[in-house]
Amino acid sequence: MPRALRLFCLGLLCLLILLTTVWGAMALWYRLPVDSLWRTAAASGFAGLGLATLWAVIRGRALRGLSTFCLALAALIWWWASLTPPAEANWSPDVARQVTGTRNGDILTLTDVRNFDWITPTKFTPRWETRSYDLSQLETVDLFMSYWAGPEMAHMVVSFGFEDGAHIAWSVEVRRQVGGGFSPIADLFKTNTLVLIAADERDVVGTRTNARGEDVQLFRIDTDPDTARALLMQYVEAANRLAARPQWYNSLTSNCTTVVMTMIRTIVEDVPLDWRVLANGYLPEYAHDQGVLATGYSTEELRNLGSITAKAQAQGITPDYSALIREGVPAPAP
Repeated sequence: MPRALRLFCLGLLCLLILLTTVWGAMALWYRLPVDSLWRTAAASGFAGLGLATLWAVIRGRALRGLSTFCLALAALIWWWASLTPPAEANWSPDVARQVTGTRNGDILTLTDVRNFDWITPTKFTPRWETRSYDLSQLETVDLFMSYWAGPEMAHMVVSFGFEDGAHIAWSVEVRRQVGGGFSPIADLFKTNTLVLIAADERDVVGTRTNARGEDVQLFRIDTDPDTARALLMQYVEAANRLAARPQWYNSLTSNCTTVVMTMIRTIVEDVPLDWRVLANGYLPEYAHDQGVLATGYSTEELRNLGSITAKAQAQGITPDYSALIREGVPAPAP
């Protein structure tokens, strides 16, 4: 084997060992069901084994070093695959229920629609409702981007509007347990499960504009009613699947953006892959490039005109909240 190729293969092997070592140590630290002292010991032990293997490979003793490491890695992968998301737990009240839906002709009935009155991010009046919608009256799809960690990351909410002024907003969220929280790193390691929330806009959007004071931006989506209905039913089917079989939340692969993009790809033929799906704060630029936002405006103009937090805080969470936050926000031409 030529020297250059041999060095390349050696470097690739070393990189693979290093990455699996980091992954394994973090998986043990975050998910091993023992106290922190034992988790630290297990994670440190695996990290030490990985580094020793790396050194053995570099010294030309790959066979001896790799055999022990591969056995340990196989056991770790077997344990990791055995971890299943819980169906029942002491869930945080705002994610305590998973919406489900049934369709009878054009009538969609959703059970466990969230309609909380939020006073602060932690104080609220809980209310879960059963609501029905006439799919033949579905008119609009809107995208809310709620910025909570700088311009790169945002939470995405998709809302469907009907002829009578009703809206049903969908949010892919972390199903936290009481006392738990959201961590982009921890949630790479099967820490929390996934939940689909269907809610009144005064709840799921209002808590972000008014109770939390996040920078929420509204973008009107250019789509036809048939595609809108297909996307809405994708949400319903995904919600029903989650109710029947829980799924882990993952910060990279199963989050508020990737789940929705998967749904969209089932009904739209050409949805290009793009780095802005991961750095989802830039999703409006991606949508603008795909021609699904109001034409005649730059993305910056649409962001400014669609910034609704100040407007929402000035008017409060009133019965006509949905209509008022849309005033002055450009909509695609009919």
